[in-house]
Amino acid sequence: MSKQISFKILEDVARDLSGEAVSFPTFLDITFQVRTALKNPNLSIDQLARLVGAEPLMSAKIISMANSVAMNPTGKSVADVKSAISRVGMEAVRTVSFAIAMEQLLKSKNMQPFGAISQRLWEHTVHVAALCRVLARKYSRTNPDEAMFTGLVHDIGIFYLLSRAANFPELIADKAELHALLEQWHDNIGHALLAALGQPEEVLKAVQEHETERDIREIRSLSDVLYVANRMANLSFSWRDAEVGTVVNTTSLDSLFDEDSRQRLLAESDEEVASLKSALVA
Repeated sequence: MSKQISFKILEDVARDLSGEAVSFPTFLDITFQVRTALKNPNLSIDQLARLVGAEPLMSAKIISMANSVAMNPTGKSVADVKSAISRVGMEAVRTVSFAIAMEQLLKSKNMQPFGAISQRLWEHTVHVAALCRVLARKYSRTNPDEAMFTGLVHDIGIFYLLSRAANFPELIADKAELHALLEQWHDNIGHALLAALGQPEEVLKAVQEHETERDIREIRSLSDVLYVANRMANLSFSWRDAEVGTVVNTTSLDSLFDEDSRQRLLAESDEEVASLKSALVA
């Protein structure tokens, strides 16, 4: 029965994503507005600040990020949205808007049956996003803010599938089948969902490939950054249930870092990871 439900969910998702409008929780409304606004090449900080200022939660998170250790090395705090946007950059606003949407989705009533996996998923997501920013800045020419955004949305397919699975008690009770559904389909569904939301091709490619096993000798592209960040985060922060989920193979990291190098990288980025994570979830 659970497998039939999984198949029905996949059919519904395929129908949804092939339509003119994607059915997703209303928490993404502000994200859509921000995304549309940022497409305007003449958008000013004043205009974006007015849009962000109309959403109290988003305003608080932007200011929190601007005052984080990573964004505020001088220790001079800001208290208004316009100054915060000037400090973090307009691209970061898009990232925070997705953070709000996902955090609110996980706190919604429909997601209560998935409390444990939701918490693991959020921890994993924030760590991947922060590591993406660190890796992009240190090892590639990829824009760090774009990399962080990609890390934040890389598992959006899981969020989407869980929001659908919440309507089926049989699937909620069958952890093994639920995990099989999430593991097998979240990358492709995430790719399709982000494509429907009009995200750049480079982001779509990275999300679709983030679970694809490969040997990386050098971190060059956004796809490389996300792949490595996801593997590194899985060392300590996996969203999978240890009882029924598969273990992510992290041996591909060995071609990039020996154990000492990996530990030095994690230690060097610890403060920034914690600061970015705090800014997103505060």
